[in-house]
Amino acid sequence: MKANRYLAILVFLGSAAWIATGEFSSVGSAADAESATPAAETAAPEDAGEDAKPLQTVGVAVIPQLQHARSVKISGVTKADKVTTLTARAGGIIGELLIKQGAAVKEGDVIARIAPEGRDAALRSAEQALEQAKAQTEATMRLVDKGTLAKLQGDAAQSALKAAESQVEAAQAEVDKLDVVAPYDGVIDVVDVEEGAAVSSGTAVATLIALDPIIGVGEVNESDLDVVDVGENAELRLITGETVTGTVRYVSRSAQAATRTYTVEVEVPNADLAISAGMTTEVILRGDPVLATPVPRSVVALNDNGELGVRSVNDDDIVEFHPIDIVDDSTGALILGGIPQGARVIVAGQNFVGDGVKVNPVEADADTVRKLVEEATAGAS
Repeated sequence: MKANRYLAILVFLGSAAWIATGEFSSVGSAADAESATPAAETAAPEDAGEDAKPLQTVGVAVIPQLQHARSVKISGVTKADKVTTLTARAGGIIGELLIKQGAAVKEGDVIARIAPEGRDAALRSAEQALEQAKAQTEATMRLVDKGTLAKLQGDAAQSALKAAESQVEAAQAEVDKLDVVAPYDGVIDVVDVEEGAAVSSGTAVATLIALDPIIGVGEVNESDLDVVDVGENAELRLITGETVTGTVRYVSRSAQAATRTYTVEVEVPNADLAISAGMTTEVILRGDPVLATPVPRSVVALNDNGELGVRSVNDDDIVEFHPIDIVDDSTGALILGGIPQGARVIVAGQNFVGDGVKVNPVEADADTVRKLVEEATAGAS
C-alpha cells in the first residue's frame, strides 16, 4: 500500500509540473494544424486576388482588311420609264384596232384607226380645188406678165391659191387625227376600246408603257443621302433573286414630309423586256470604297450599353470592345468598319468574356482565318 501511494504521488507531481510548462504543441490536432499552416500559405498567397482564378480561353485571329464600297439597301419597286394614255383626237367609230393587249410596238406604229366618215372625201375635194387654183393662178400670171391683166388680179389669184393650200392642210389634219399613233417604242399595257366602239375626242384608247430602261424606285433615309450620287452605279436585286446593274438617274431634293426620306431612281437596261413594271425589288446603292474587315455574323457581340461591336484582345491579353460601322451585309456575313488594323479579333468565345478582362488568347491557324475571310466575302454583296 505504501508503494502505491508513493507512485501516485510521483505521477501527480509530474503531471502538475508538465501543465505548469504550457507546452501542448506536440500533441494531437495541434501538431497537425501547425504543420498545415505553411501549405495553406503556399496555395493562397496574400496578393493572389483574381489572378489566382483560371483565365477564359478565347480564339483570336488577325483578319485581313480590304477596300469595300459602302452600300445602302432599301426596299423598292420597279416602274416603267414612261407611261402614256393614248387618246382619240377626233370623234367617231373605231374602224380598225390594230394591236392587242401586251403587244410590243415601235414609234410611229398605228394603234387604232377611226372610221373617216367623209373626212377622206373632204380631203380629196380640197386637193382638187387646189389643183384648179394652181391652174387658174398660172394662167392669170401669164396674162399679167403680158400686160393683159392688171397686177392686182394676179395678186388675187395668188391669194386664192394659198387659201386652197390651207384647205388641203386642214383636211389632211382631220384625216391624220383618225390614226392613234405610238409616240415611242413600248408595250401596250391596256386596251380601253373595242373595234366598232364610238369615241369622242379625248377618249382613252390604250395605255402605252416603255420598259427599256426599267426604273427601280426607293426611298433613302436622310442619314444615308451622302452615299447617293446621280450617275453612280447601283443595283437592283429582283424578287426572282436576279441582280441587275444600272445607274442612279434621279435623287429628289425634297424629303417626304411623313418619313423624312428621299426618292431615288435607278435606271437599268431592259432591252429584252424581261423585267416587268411593279415588281418588288431591293435597291442597292454604292458609296466610295472604305477600309473594312470581313467577318462572319457570329463574331458580332453586344456590350453592356447595348452597342453592337466586335471584341479583340490587345498586347496585354485584355479584352477590348470596338463599336462597328456596317459597310455591307448579307445573310451570313458582315463587312465592317471601325475595327483597328491588325486587331486580334475574338472569333470564338466573345460572348463569354467581358470588356477589360484578361483572357488566354489562342491564335487561330491560317486555314481558319482564310475560311473566315472566304465565308464573309462570299456572303457579302
